[in-house]
Amino acid sequence: MGMPVRIDENLYELAKSEAKSEHRTIAGQIEFWAKVGRAAIDNPDLPVSFITEALASLSEPREQGTPFVPRSRKS
Repeated sequence: MGMPVRIDENLYELAKSEAKSEHRTIAGQIEFWAKVGRAAIDNPDLPVSFITEALASLSEPREQGTPFVPRSRKS
């Protein structure tokens, strides 16, 4: 269950704008930013762009994914 949290109005507006372009709710956008931040802190050697893309890919439906095929197996 979610709980109300007070945040800065500017952060809210940024999340609102980004959420619309990323097809997320405002809460979902803030949660995504928090996950990216936590992963970046836990993995300081990884680029933030890699973390962002990895987390975004985890939220995509599996049936829409492309299976990995190693180059050595391609004909």
